[in-house]
This record gives sequence, structure tokens and C-alpha cells, in this order.
Amino acid sequence: MTEKLLTPNYVFETSWEVCNKVGGIYTALSTRARTLNITLKNKLMFIGPDIWGNSKNPNFIENHLLMKEWRRTVKEDSGLDIRLGRWNIPGRPVAILIDYRPLFEEKNEIYGDFWSLFGVESLKSYGDYDDSCLFAYAAGVIINHYYHYFKLYDKKVVAHFNEWQTCFGELYLKKHNPAIGTIFTTHATSVGRSIAEHNKPLYDFLQGFYGDQMAQELNVQAKHSAEKTAAKYADCFTTVSQITARECAQLLERPVDVVLPNGFEADFVPKGQLYRDKWQEARNLLTRVAEILTGKEYGDDVLFVGTSGRYEYKNKGIDVFIDALKLLSERKDLTRDVVAFIMTPAWISGPRQDLIDRLQNPYSKIEVETQYVTHNLFGKENDPVINQSSWQYGKQGKVKVIFVPSYLDEKDGIFNKSYYDLLIGFDITVFPSYYEPWGYTPLESAAFGIPTITTDLSGFGQWVLEESKDKSISNGVAVVHRTDDNYLEVAEQISQELFDFSGKTARDLKLTQKMAFKISQKALWKHFIEYYYKAYHTALSKK
Repeated sequence: MTEKLLTPNYVFETSWEVCNKVGGIYTALSTRARTLNITLKNKLMFIGPDIWGNSKNPNFIENHLLMKEWRRTVKEDSGLDIRLGRWNIPGRPVAILIDYRPLFEEKNEIYGDFWSLFGVESLKSYGDYDDSCLFAYAAGVIINHYYHYFKLYDKKVVAHFNEWQTCFGELYLKKHNPAIGTIFTTHATSVGRSIAEHNKPLYDFLQGFYGDQMAQELNVQAKHSAEKTAAKYADCFTTVSQITARECAQLLERPVDVVLPNGFEADFVPKGQLYRDKWQEARNLLTRVAEILTGKEYGDDVLFVGTSGRYEYKNKGIDVFIDALKLLSERKDLTRDVVAFIMTPAWISGPRQDLIDRLQNPYSKIEVETQYVTHNLFGKENDPVINQSSWQYGKQGKVKVIFVPSYLDEKDGIFNKSYYDLLIGFDITVFPSYYEPWGYTPLESAAFGIPTITTDLSGFGQWVLEESKDKSISNGVAVVHRTDDNYLEVAEQISQELFDFSGKTARDLKLTQKMAFKISQKALWKHFIEYYYKAYHTALSKK
């Protein structure tokens, strides 16, 4: 007989990325919200940091009348200011933004309390640790206050905390309100990410790494301590893929209870004529920028290749991507022009003025210096992308690499489009990650019907292999085998996949695009949401 799942009456979900677009966690939460909102409605509440000050937050719609009396009581009882409204995403769930700054005056007492109660070591903290932990602590205060104010004593309540930044919220509830079922999701362990970033062989020697020892060696003791403690005390401990589950068991010393793969909603992909119009706009803009920067005219058959993500040079596989393009450029049998765009935010002073002038005045005689970068980089002489792609300088080859070191937020100064509105213009994308717990970027690409290349060191890549045995680009998503020490083979295989793709007939290309879209449809939230209800059940069954 199938066990009946316990389902929550209320779910509070906390993340630094609620109404704060930073990375993949924002995508995970914001796309999942509508599916959960169908059943939970206003009893699903997202909690994020109020960090916009007096500036308008485009992701938050404030409602001064929403729970007005409770908001006033929160201020009186806790000293914390909160803003209430709706997250400006499909489903418009309730959002609570917290100004946690008053807690800085209590920081030492909070850290001392959590050391004595749970053993969290905060002495060697630095960077964003204080802001993250005090925000999370404030989130615990707010959830607990709501629980008592609205007398939820006979309700099933779940509090879900995402990533190490929110650990203190879970631990606060563990102390002050153990009746609430807690879920802690690590999207990537702080030690695992750091091991990968420091060029240590994470996968071949995972069983030999001891989390506490590596945290000390890599100077991430405070984050690791908070994360490991949250994993230990959570009613339900989760992560986003099987590859990260193995990492959690070894480095955090607790096996995960449920794996929560990241899905998405298809509504961000335009349909019909709107898709075709956006494709043409993106295509024209990519072509124009490429022609200005390379000094070469491109026909309709130019192959646009894209990659994107955080500027984690090794972890995201930017290094192997550039070397794959270099190998492609050396092929005598390549018949098409290839322009690759690396869309990765870096430290910039703004867009290049000469490029802006030429974009605004197509017939201008202004000379544009041949630099394959769209924005002014600080420390350009030491930039890894610029240096590793130097093989293309001064040559008239068929392969060019253009660096876009800016957030694509519709106001970057060059493209002035969102990432999705530019992504739609690419023919193929490549995300050859070394460390990638899930991998939203290739999934998003596939959702747009754009074939993509990823690796089996990404959660998404492993999931694709479970769905299909075909690892080639003909399947819509190519999954390259990657290990700690097969870098050159990865570059060669990506280069070959790109070459094969460049020679596809129109008929084969259309079929490959359909296959990419078909795979993405298997990752919709309507298929993945069941894992969240399993996590809710696990948390509630321990109450």
C-alpha cells in the first residue's frame, strides 16, 4: 500500500535570491513558484533580503495593505522592518523582504549563542558571511513570529532554506520552534566548489577528502561549519542532483534525504511569430556587433555559438571551451564562419563608447579598435578569456571569440536585451562545466530549441543520460564525458561536435532543434514537483 504523503498547509521558503536576481537559485525558485502556488496560494511565502534601499526593485511589487497589522506587530516585537508584497514572477506569490541590518548590533551574541547551542564556528568569517547569516537569522525570527501571531498550532508548516546563506534561519527555528518542519537544500557545497576552484581533483579523490580539514585548508571554515550544521539538524536534507548528493555525504557527513532536480516553466519561451521576431532581432544584433568588432562581414550562414554563467573559469569550463574553439579554427575542412560569444559578467567600467557610436551610426567612419570584447575591462591584460583567446588576434580565420563581460539585463549599453532575448539568436550553446551541481543554462537553451553541449559532471548532463543513451548533438543535447584529467579529450570532442553541427543540412538541423526542445519538456516543474512533496512529507513526518 502506497504511503499517503503529509502535505503542508503553509510553506515559507527563504533564499538570498528571492526578488534578487543573482544566479540559478533565482531561476529555480521563481519558475517553481507558480506550480506550488496552484495548491498553496497565499500560504506559500518567499522570504528574501531587502537590499535595494530607496531604489525600485523590478522584481518586487509592494503592497502596503497586505497583512498591515502583522507587519506593525513585527516591528514592535522584533525591531525588524519588513516589506510585504508580491514577487514579480508568474504566479505572483507572497514575498517578504527583511531589513536585517539592525541585527549587526547583536552579531556577537548571535554567533556566540549558535556556537554554544550547535557548534557553528563563525570566528574566521569574512566576505558575505555576516550579511547572509544575519539575514537568515532574521528570516527565522519572522517565520516564528508569523506562526505565533496567526496561531498555526494545528497546521502543518514547512520552512525551506536554500544554500549556506540561510543556515541560521533553520537553526533559529530548531531552537525556538521545533514544531515547524525544516528543509535545507544545498545547491553546491562550499567546500566542494572551493576544491574545484583550486584545481584539486574533486572526483577521483572525493572519498579521500575530509570536509572539515579541506575547509580549513581552503579558508572556508565559517561557511562550511554553518552548512554542515544545518545539514545535520534539518528535518529533511536535500540537494539538486545525484552528483552533488555524493559530495554532500562525503563533505557534510550526512546523506541527503531527497534529491530535488531543478525544473522550469515553459512560459518564458516565446511562441509562434513572437519567437521568429525575437530570433531575427537577436540575430541582427549579434551579426552587427560581430562585424564591427572583427572587421568582417558575415552572411546568413554564420554559426553563432554561445556560453554563459558566472565567471568561474575552470568550474564553468570556459577554459576548455576556448581551447575547443582553437582546435576548430585549425581545421582546414571548416566551411562556415563561427563566432562564439562568452557572456560572463566581469569587472567592467562600462560599455565601449566606440562600439556604441558605430552601432548607433552604421555609416559612421569612426574606426573601432579590433578588440574582441564589448565592454571596458579592468585589468584586461590579466583577464583569462582575453589571454587564452589571443590565438585569434591578427588572423583572418573562420573562428572568432567575442567576450561579453556584462550582465545582460536590458541596460548593458551594447545589446540592451535580456539574456533570454539574446540567447534566442544562437545556433548552438556549450556549457562544458567541471563543477555544476545542476546546470540551468543548457536546460534553458534546450527549452528555446537551441541544441546544447554539456558534460556528465553536471547534474543536468547526468539526468539527460538517464533519459537518453545518445550522447551526441543529434540528440539535441550532447553530453561529453569529463573527468579530473581528460581536459584535452573534452576540448577535442566539443570541437568535433561543433564541426559536425556546422555541416548539418537544414532538415537535420530542424530535427536536432526539435530533439532539444523535446528533452526540455521532460524537465518541466509538473514532472519534478513530486520530489518537493516528498521532501515536505519527510520534514513533516519528523514533527
